Amino acid sequence: MKSAVFETSLQSTHSILIPQEIVTPFLQQNQKRVVVEISFEEQSIQFHAALLKRKDIFFIMFSQKKQKALGIFPSDYFQVQLFEDTSKYGVEMPEEFEAVLQSDPEASEIFESFTDGMKRSLIYFVLQYKNSQTRIDKSLIITENIKLGIRDKMQIIKKI
Repeated sequence: MKSAVFETSLQSTHSILIPQEIVTPFLQQNQKRVVVEISFEEQSIQFHAALLKRKDIFFIMFSQKKQKALGIFPSDYFQVQLFEDTSKYGVEMPEEFEAVLQSDPEASEIFESFTDGMKRSLIYFVLQYKNSQTRIDKSLIITENIKLGIRDKMQIIKKI
């Protein structure tokens, strides 16, 4: 499933409005997470996002880091298209984290028992590192901490 391409601008410093006619087909299919493609001046970026609602208005978060990568300023208009998110966690799992979980069935079982939001938070934590070895190291810290019974997100990511 994918939406039509539509033009929009920033609604706030870190969000964009999604028209009701674009959102409706996704909600009818119970799709609250989407893959977003934003294009501006022959550049584009794709990322996972949640369809958020406030006072009957739908929007997605669009970080200033992503805006800067595309060279978008508050007064600019850009093209947006939404796609069905078919990923397991609502974000792409880094292969290093996936490999560590596969090698540790106990940690994997605990990880799978977490809420979807908690899983995404831990995945995003690992994704912030570009170096593969650092991703492996951070994944190992997470798996060791969850096996120790630590459930607080900020404590899970700390080396003990």
